[in-house]
Amino acid sequence: MSRTDTRIDATRLIPAPAADVFAVLCDPQGHVAIDATGMLQDATGEPVSAVGDAFVVHMDREALGDRPDMGRYDVDVTIHDLEPDRRISWTIVGTVRPGIGHVWGYELEPAEGGTRVTSYCDWSEAREDWKHVFPVVSETALRGTLGILDRTVRRGYPRAADRP
Repeated sequence: MSRTDTRIDATRLIPAPAADVFAVLCDPQGHVAIDATGMLQDATGEPVSAVGDAFVVHMDREALGDRPDMGRYDVDVTIHDLEPDRRISWTIVGTVRPGIGHVWGYELEPAEGGTRVTSYCDWSEAREDWKHVFPVVSETALRGTLGILDRTVRRGYPRAADRP
């Protein structure tokens, strides 16, 4: 795990091919399946394959217990960067409009025994009036999500072979 003033991340070796890991990360339901915070409740949309693709995630902030005024809400997820089997990142627009400008993502690197996966949140380009709220989730939550990602990929959901 590492942290700077504008980014947190966590890394884990997942004993699976990058394509299988990437398939989960491109699937809106995959995001819900691996979320360690409990905030992601459901998603609407198709798996993404290009920058600009989008889907909706149905959130529940009560899971974090930090903002009881937020409750349930939706966020629009738009793919910011996508290189198959190497990286995927996205921005979100939710109750705050225009969006805050932070980026969530994953970097995948081939490694002995599988794929080294880094999950991150970067708020270096976030609006100045919102930078004080970061990080919204902890490094522990990022690490937990990577553990669930590992388990999810090992159980075969979804497999790269199932991608369009």
